[in-house]
Amino acid sequence: MPILELMDYAGVAVFAATGALAASRKLLDIIGFLFLAGVTGIGGGTLRDVILGVPVFWVENPTYLIVCASVAVIVFLTAHLVESRYRLLIWLDAVGLSAYCVMGAAKGFDATGSMTVAVVMGMLTATFGGILRDLLSGEPSVLMRPEVYVTAALAGASTYTVTAAIGTPIIAASLAGLAVAFTVRGGALRYGWAFSPYRPRPGRPPDDVM
Repeated sequence: MPILELMDYAGVAVFAATGALAASRKLLDIIGFLFLAGVTGIGGGTLRDVILGVPVFWVENPTYLIVCASVAVIVFLTAHLVESRYRLLIWLDAVGLSAYCVMGAAKGFDATGSMTVAVVMGMLTATFGGILRDLLSGEPSVLMRPEVYVTAALAGASTYTVTAAIGTPIIAASLAGLAVAFTVRGGALRYGWAFSPYRPRPGRPPDDVM
C-alpha cells in the first residue's frame, strides 16, 4: 500500500477513535459513537475534496466508512478500560493531525500544483474534523487550548510540500512532514509550547481620540 494511502487510512481511523472517545465521555449510545466517529474521521477530508472540486474520497471508496464504523464499535466496547480518555483523545488527535496534514497537502498539491493551496489544504484537512468533534460533543475546543495546534498542521504540511516540490521521494517527504507535525504538537502537549496571547490595552480617554 502506498504511504500516502496508508496515512489516509491511519488519519481517518485515528480521528474516528477520537470522535468515539468523545462520545464515551458524554455517555452516548452506539449510534452516537458511530456518528461522532464518522464525522470526525471524514470531516476534514470531505471539506478538502469539496473545496478542491474533486470526488469526495469516501464516496469513491466506502471502505473509509467501514473503518470509521469499526473503530467506533471497538471504542464502544473498550473505552471503559482507559483511565484518562481525554488525555488519550488529545494524543490521538495529535497523531491524526500529523498524518492528515500530510495527506491533505499531497492532495492539494496534486490537484492544483500550488504550494500555497497545498499547505492550506493540509491545515484544513488536519484540523476540521477535530473542530467538528469538539463542537458536536461539547468538549473544550482544541482551538481554544493554549498550546499550538493549527501551527503544527502548518509546519507538517509546509514540510511535506517543500520537500516534495524539490523532488524528494514521496515516502521521505511524507515521513518528514509527519515527524515535524507530531514533534510540534507533541511538544506543545508535553511542554506547553504556545504563542504569546493577545493582551488588551486600556482605551484612550475620549478627548484624546482624534
